Amino acid sequence: MNKQRKKLGLFSLLLLIVYFCVVVYFFFFSDRLGRSQGYSTYRYNLVLFAEIRRFIIYRNRVSLEAFLLNLVGNLLVFFPVGFLIPILRLKKTGCIRIMIYSFLFSLCIETLQLVTRVGVFDVDDLLMNTAGGLIGWSCCQLSWFVYHKFMAYQEKRKKGKGSA
Repeated sequence: MNKQRKKLGLFSLLLLIVYFCVVVYFFFFSDRLGRSQGYSTYRYNLVLFAEIRRFIIYRNRVSLEAFLLNLVGNLLVFFPVGFLIPILRLKKTGCIRIMIYSFLFSLCIETLQLVTRVGVFDVDDLLMNTAGGLIGWSCCQLSWFVYHKFMAYQEKRKKGKGSA
């Protein structure tokens, strides 16, 4: 089992590296998201819930794609951090640790966006990205729970057939 767990950890590492590359591309180089041209000034939002509120209030005026990309996208983009890191670590990873990892990774991305003037530093993104990491962690914990219950059930079934 330990050998299988290490293989799973290595696979998780590979997925995490691919994920980081994709995130860096989309946050800094994607033409589709307007990242190829920087801003002439620093752009930032330091008021919590300001952008979230704006997208909800003006959801009929902005495209559905922009609405979903900003609100749902920020949750989903950090889902892999919360899901893959506990698998990679090969030991129990708590909610607080994932919250810190998600927040720090998001802070790095947001700060780089500010410094490079590609994108906007947004505290709402920090909140949503951290929440996305926690959702990923919750799904990972649920997956482990279901997996262990299934394995226990399989083991019980094997023992039942072996004694008959």
